[in-house]
Amino acid sequence: MSSLADAFKPHESLAAQLIPYACESDDGSHDIAHILRVFRNAMRIHAEEGGNGAVLAAAVLLHDCVSVEKNSPLRSQASRLAAEKASGLLADLSWQADEIAAVAHAITTHSFSAGITPESIEAKILQDADRLDAIGAIGVARCFYIGGRMNSGLHDVADPGAETRELDDKRFAIDHFPIKLFKLADGFQTVTGRRMAAERHDRLVAFYNDFLEEIA
Repeated sequence: MSSLADAFKPHESLAAQLIPYACESDDGSHDIAHILRVFRNAMRIHAEEGGNGAVLAAAVLLHDCVSVEKNSPLRSQASRLAAEKASGLLADLSWQADEIAAVAHAITTHSFSAGITPESIEAKILQDADRLDAIGAIGVARCFYIGGRMNSGLHDVADPGAETRELDDKRFAIDHFPIKLFKLADGFQTVTGRRMAAERHDRLVAFYNDFLEEIA
């Protein structure tokens, strides 16, 4: 555990305490590797945008501590449930009430499904850092991984680009690009996050176009 926690420097001590609670399912798109990628994104943004580093680190480590599958009717409640669990964990570690509330707000508002606007800088950074992991090359990989978990096909044989049919990302993984992924870059909260998102969005669009060209 110590070697894994060391990857979360300069918050390795906090990571050692919270990693056992960070993930509760076998979902490879929300595993400890995802948590670490989001942490690194968050630290890059934090270095330019500021904020409370410990609050941000705790929010990153616990933002997926409650797992709800993408196709669950409770999906929109996942971040609220995670915030409640995180609050209890941090209280047990004797965190101050205002810092617990700050972590809870960041976790509650990070989710796309929740549709809640982040107000603090830590919440804005967490939302940006998490959404960066949904676009770019990593976003492509996660999209098809989740599609496999949901038993989706790669694309519609007759109309892969959905020119004459309704988009349906429950049936076809590639449809998730125009339904959601292409929209994410427009919603970033910080200047640094928006700059990073623009680069990854371009990779996402390039993959989508190459995909459709190869199956044409």
